[in-house]
Amino acid sequence: MYMKKISLTTGDALIITDVQNDMLPGGRLAVQMGDAVIPTLNRYIKLFRPKNLPVIASRDWHPEDHCSFKPQGGEWPPHCVAETVGAAIASDLELPDTATTLSKSTRSDQHAYSCFEDTGLDEQLQQRHIKRLFVGGLATDYGVMATVMDGLKRGYQVCFLEDAIRAINLNRLDGIRAERKMYAKGAIPVTLEQFQ
Repeated sequence: MYMKKISLTTGDALIITDVQNDMLPGGRLAVQMGDAVIPTLNRYIKLFRPKNLPVIASRDWHPEDHCSFKPQGGEWPPHCVAETVGAAIASDLELPDTATTLSKSTRSDQHAYSCFEDTGLDEQLQQRHIKRLFVGGLATDYGVMATVMDGLKRGYQVCFLEDAIRAINLNRLDGIRAERKMYAKGAIPVTLEQFQ
């Protein structure tokens, strides 16, 4: 099957969502095989770095009484609490020194999956004249999908990294459904082998 080749250029940015210790196997909100995205994301980073293209990593940075936590009536176990080891970005993720880290869902009453929600991301991208986003990380059915959808709404061309995402799958096919939703809204699935 022919796959369209991709050349990175000025105006491109890489967004990595929530690759944090609590989201990896053994963490408090572990994504099955979540650690499998890290080597692939590192290869994407190595494509962006030599071209001085932005690499942006998001992290959940929750207060202890966050509204998404089960003790507060939410659906998740407490996870990614600010300043804890669980909230740290995975040490194996080879973020460059120039990478931007965005903290999201930082207020007790704020339930935010998208990297665009109250982070200033859109303004940063506009200042750097970014037109095309490449989004990967965790989890396909939450942070990745929400970020992709928000990027599309704001007029960016958005590609999701089909080989560098994993789903929580509260329901068995949530990840597949999320990929279909992103594709239906105009996001473009891409893989490493397409890059030249």
